[in-house]
Amino acid sequence: MDPNVNKKHKSSVFSTLFSDPEILREVYSAIEGFDIPPNAIIDINTLSDAIYMKQINDISFSIDNRLVVLIEHQSTINFNVPVRLLMYVGRVYEQMLDRKKLYQKNLIKIPMPEFIVLYNGREPHPEYMKLKLSTAFENIEGLKRQNNDGYPLELIVKIYNINHGFNKQILGKSKTLDSYSIFISKIWEYNKKLSLDKSMKAAIEYCIENNILKDFLKRHGSEVVNMLFAEISTEEYGEIRFNEGREEGAEKRDQYVLELINQGLSTEEIKQRLTQGAKSN
Repeated sequence: MDPNVNKKHKSSVFSTLFSDPEILREVYSAIEGFDIPPNAIIDINTLSDAIYMKQINDISFSIDNRLVVLIEHQSTINFNVPVRLLMYVGRVYEQMLDRKKLYQKNLIKIPMPEFIVLYNGREPHPEYMKLKLSTAFENIEGLKRQNNDGYPLELIVKIYNINHGFNKQILGKSKTLDSYSIFISKIWEYNKKLSLDKSMKAAIEYCIENNILKDFLKRHGSEVVNMLFAEISTEEYGEIRFNEGREEGAEKRDQYVLELINQGLSTEEIKQRLTQGAKSN
């Protein structure tokens, strides 16, 4: 793991596993089908919130300071990703660039951005698709003349389904990404018969026994389970608000979900409890 990653900040299993320059080189090369030169410098610049000690985006990094890549991991389908990534990339540029130079006459070159989402949720999803920021724009008919110059602002997100069995060419070129895909698929497989808590633990045992992310899972142990609880509660139960609109509420929701999972409740039972709690607030 990259020693520059701030371990005090709460992160996800995905961001913890992939916050390593060499792993990012491997993954990005697999996605692009182009080997990043070994001498190309990879700098991780993932955003963090100093107040709540959390990562804001999943992973962002630059390659030779000429390309800046933002990668998000999704276990649920979300069509607002382009808007979120627009907000993230502005902050990434803000921390990469010298503001004072922006007011100078000469053109300042900036790294070209690229936006990638890796999906491995349980809902059916195409192997590959694109989302555009312009899809979210309001209809402005009647407010200005029609023109064919295109949108004044656009952002394109490439989404890859990394569930096991999809995008075999990409997963075949990245052992880490393929191993992560197997690990998550085993959780969902066990979850058909076991509680989510037991499914995660069974998947970890299976992967360690079969040399899949073995070192990572042994090194992080129960931390992996706790991070997965937070990830799943945030995404799968995110539509059910616990103390709506407050960061403290999100913390309490995640802790509440963790307690319910530890009690052995199923996913549906947890959703019912959260729904009841939201109605009573």
